[in-house]
Amino acid sequence: MPPEDLLSEPLVALLAETPLVREPQADPLQRQLHRHIRSAVLNGRLPAGTRIPGSRNLAVALGISRNSVTAAYDLLGAEGFIHRSRQGNTVATLAAPLTGQASGSPALPVIAERSHVVRDNGLSASESLAFRPGVPALSRFPLNVWKRCMDKAIARAGTGALGYGNPLGEPVLRAAIARHLAIARGVRCHADQVVITEGAQEALTLCVRLVTNPGDIAWVEEPGYRGAQTAMACGDLNVQAMRVDHDGIVAPDTSWHRLAPRLIYTTPSHQYPLGSVLSAARRLDLITRAQQHGAWIIEDDYDSEFRHAGEPIGAMQGLIEHAPVLYAGTFSKTLFPALRLGFLVLPQALLERSQILLRETLRGGHRFEQLALAEFMESGQFGRHLGRMRRLYRSRQNALRLALTRHLEDKVPHTISGGNSGMHLTVQLPAEFPDRHIADAARSFDMAPAALSRFALKPQPQDNGLVLGYGNTSEARMEGLVQTLARLMLQSFQGHPRG
Repeated sequence: MPPEDLLSEPLVALLAETPLVREPQADPLQRQLHRHIRSAVLNGRLPAGTRIPGSRNLAVALGISRNSVTAAYDLLGAEGFIHRSRQGNTVATLAAPLTGQASGSPALPVIAERSHVVRDNGLSASESLAFRPGVPALSRFPLNVWKRCMDKAIARAGTGALGYGNPLGEPVLRAAIARHLAIARGVRCHADQVVITEGAQEALTLCVRLVTNPGDIAWVEEPGYRGAQTAMACGDLNVQAMRVDHDGIVAPDTSWHRLAPRLIYTTPSHQYPLGSVLSAARRLDLITRAQQHGAWIIEDDYDSEFRHAGEPIGAMQGLIEHAPVLYAGTFSKTLFPALRLGFLVLPQALLERSQILLRETLRGGHRFEQLALAEFMESGQFGRHLGRMRRLYRSRQNALRLALTRHLEDKVPHTISGGNSGMHLTVQLPAEFPDRHIADAARSFDMAPAALSRFALKPQPQDNGLVLGYGNTSEARMEGLVQTLARLMLQSFQGHPRG
C-alpha cells in the first residue's frame, strides 16, 4: 500500500479514477500513463505548477515498474508537458486552447476566401458507374505489358531511382514525349521544354504560378473544364467566362479592350464538354491577339489522341514558331488515371526565365513510373494501345449515338454534341428537363452522367444537358442504360406526370 500522503497527490488521485488497463490486449502501461497525464494537463485537471510524484513513488503507488513511469515522464518532458528537475517534477505552463465560443458552439476555422469559389463538380461517384465522363476503358489496359515495363525500370535503375530525381522529370521520358508530340500532334519542342507533372491539374496550377499574379484576368471556356476554373480561382485570378460556339471559344474585340487577359485556357482540338474544334482562323487570331497583349494561352490537349473520323487535328502550339502557348497533356485518359502523370511544354523564352522557380517548387518523384512509361512509349506499346482504344471508343460512340437516337427521338427534344473525338458525348436538353435532377436520379441506376450546367460559371438556358462518358461503358449495356436514362428525362420534365 502506498503511504497516505502519496494517495493525496493530484496525479495519483486522478489515476485512481481512470486506472491503467492491465489486460493482455491493452496498450503498454507506459503508453497508457503518458496518454492519461497528457490528457489531464490539456483539459486542466492538472493545472500548471502541479507537483508530479517521482518515478519511484508513482511506480509504487500504481504497482507498475519504475521503467514504465520513467519512460512516460521522459516523453512528457520532451514534449514540454512537464518540467523535470532535481527539485521535482511539475506541470508546465501551457496556453489554454480555445475549445469553443461563449455560446458553447465550436469556433469556426478561418479559411482562404478562394475556397468559397471552388464548387463541387458533382462527380464524386465511383469510376465504375456507367457514363461517368473522363474514365477510360480500364479493363482494356494491357496490365501485363505495363508490369514488364515496370520490372525493367526497377531492374535497370535499382536503388538509384529511389531519390527525388530531376525536378522537371526523367530525361528519357521527356525525350519520348517530345518525339511523340512532334509526330502525332505537330508540336514544336525539344525534350528540355517538357516538364513532367502530377497529372493535368498540376500542369494547370503550374501555368498559373508561372505567368500570372493575383488579380490578373484569366479567360476560361463557358461551359468548360472545371479543373481549369479551379486552378484559376485558387491562383486568385479574375476569372472571366468566354462563351463557346461551334467554332470554339469566342473572343470578341470588346473583351480584348475591356477585359484583356493575362492567361487564356482553351481545349482547341476537342472542346470540353461541347466537342467543338477551334477553327484555324480563331486559333491564329487568338495567338496574334495574345502576342499583342502580352498574354499566354494554355492549350489543353486532353484527349486529342482519340479522333474517330478523318486525320488528327494538329496542335495550336505548332501553328507558328514561338507561339505564346503552354501546351498541357495527360496520360490519365490515354492510359489510366492512377498513373498521375501529365506534362507541360513550355515556350523556350518562358523556360529560360523560369528555371529557378521550376527547380525550387517541383520535386520530381514517380521515377519508376516515369521510366516505365518511357519504355512503354519507346517500345511501341503506347502507339498500339492508342490504336486499340481509338477503335474501341469509335465503336462505343457509334453505339451510344444510335441508342440516343432510338430512345430520345420523338420523345425528348435534344441535340447531341461532342464531335468525332474523345470519350464523351453531350446531350443538350431544353431547360424544362433539369439536368442536375436527372444526373442525381441516374445514380440510383448505376449511372453517373454529369450535368452540363455544372460546367458553366454562369449557366445559361442552353447550358442544360448531360455529359455522357462512354469510355468505361460497354456497347452491350448502352441500349438498356439509355432506355432508363430516357425514362428519367421524361419523369423529370417539369409538369410531366411521374410514371
